[in-house]
Amino acid sequence: MSNIADREKVETDERLQGPEGVLGVLQERGFVAQLTDGTELSRYLEEPATCYVGFDPTADSLHVGHLLPIMALVHMQRFGHRPIVLVGGGTGLVGDPSGKTEMRQLLSIEEIDANAKALKRQLSAFLDFSPGKAMLLNNADWLVGLKYIEFLRDIGRHFSVNRMLAAESYKQRLETGLNFIEFNYMLLQAYDFYYLAKHHQCYLQMGGNDQWGNIVAGIELIRRKDAKEAHAITFPLLTTASGAKMGKTASGAVWLSREKTSPFDFYQYWVNTDDQDVSRFLKLYTLIPTEEIEAAKHLQGQELNACKSILAYEVTALAHGEKEARDALEAASGVFGRRHFPQGLLPSSSIPRQVEKELTAVPTTEIEKGRLRAGIPAYELFAEVGLCKSRGEARRLIQQGGGYVNDERINGHDYRISEGHVGREGLLLKAGKKKVHRIRIVG
Repeated sequence: MSNIADREKVETDERLQGPEGVLGVLQERGFVAQLTDGTELSRYLEEPATCYVGFDPTADSLHVGHLLPIMALVHMQRFGHRPIVLVGGGTGLVGDPSGKTEMRQLLSIEEIDANAKALKRQLSAFLDFSPGKAMLLNNADWLVGLKYIEFLRDIGRHFSVNRMLAAESYKQRLETGLNFIEFNYMLLQAYDFYYLAKHHQCYLQMGGNDQWGNIVAGIELIRRKDAKEAHAITFPLLTTASGAKMGKTASGAVWLSREKTSPFDFYQYWVNTDDQDVSRFLKLYTLIPTEEIEAAKHLQGQELNACKSILAYEVTALAHGEKEARDALEAASGVFGRRHFPQGLLPSSSIPRQVEKELTAVPTTEIEKGRLRAGIPAYELFAEVGLCKSRGEARRLIQQGGGYVNDERINGHDYRISEGHVGREGLLLKAGKKKVHRIRIVG
């Protein structure tokens, strides 16, 4: 059962089938960058329909940058449509040139297989894959066994090389070099769309705005081969207010996998959202009704910080479940202080209004008591637990006043952390105001 199914908002069928339809909801919430004929697309979505989004399994986890297409599929399913999640086990063997200045590293079939299985488990938190609901397919099932000559004769003849070279994803790469295997990617993605239309009656593909050319190629192939109309929706390529790519931090990507990014750190990523992004992210990454988000749009100060906690809680609950979200909220309250939620603010949010100061979700390292008798240099400890990438970086952080132990600023990189710093819960290290790590004493 998906996390979303576990915590579905209380909404009547009348609301979900209202006159605005799912397309109106996607547009209102900011999901749509481009689409094919809106009238025809709306007509296609009047009855339960099938749509799909593809995910290349280039890693064993999705990251925050994938949440936008995932949430679009969530809305589709909530309106009674059938989402297909297409894991690109076949296309992942080729590599998508879109948005890249150089060729992706090609993975082995075994690596692709292992990654695809991991993504299936992850996506089940968001979508209901029970019979008759969402489907999860792997395009390796039909691409790997293709006979090349037959494919060229049956599919390749429908593609104009001139039109392919005019596609933005290819134009960018021509300057740095585009190899033949990547040049085939558009044909394979178009064939995916054609295959899903033919075998699963799927006539809507959604994807990032850099995929527009590939999606349109699939629409054209379906029209030429089967004389049927297909549709496209592309999503905006999001950046934060600071211009950073979504899901990227100084320490790397923010993953949906708890092994790569702990639920606490995942929660903290959303709590640290820029003020200018709060309303936009609430619309895109939560299921809170838009009228409630609009009502909170002009909040400032403490009330805006409360909205950030709501955003963090809601997204963490979708990705990791209610318990992990509650633990992260309680841990953040214990470390950074409780945020007070104004009466009536986003009342449909399931965020708890009262929390205890718990530390169970904070990243924790155990250290032998004996090591603290002589004291451990602060810069060594900061590097050891991963708050800084190296001892040099830890020295610079502390020299600039950004290192804390139990909320007290550390003066001097040679400062020693000893038994005197240990409280009932161990001790807390902070790198700046946002990164925290707990030390638990054993032995």
